[in-house]
Amino acid sequence: MREVTDATFADEVLAAEQPVVVDFWAPWCGPCKAIEPALEQLPLDVVKLDIDANPSTAARYGVLSLPTVILFAGGEPRETVHGARPKKHFEKVFASYLR
Repeated sequence: MREVTDATFADEVLAAEQPVVVDFWAPWCGPCKAIEPALEQLPLDVVKLDIDANPSTAARYGVLSLPTVILFAGGEPRETVHGARPKKHFEKVFASYLR
């Protein structure tokens, strides 16, 4: 899973031709680390954004709790999952975007 930053977010997420799942996380967040394996198994482009190092993007999308996972398609947020959830939950929420 690659990292994006405030500086690269527009190019790597908003301008992407395919849907992109963004994992808003922080190094101190245990539940964020717990969901990473589930996110890596999704057949989607998944990136992560450290909210401590990149607060502007997190604020722009109203990320107030961690983990928060947002699926972007066509440059817009389409689906959001708050909290640590199992892989099946992510698959259900993102079902219409899965390849």
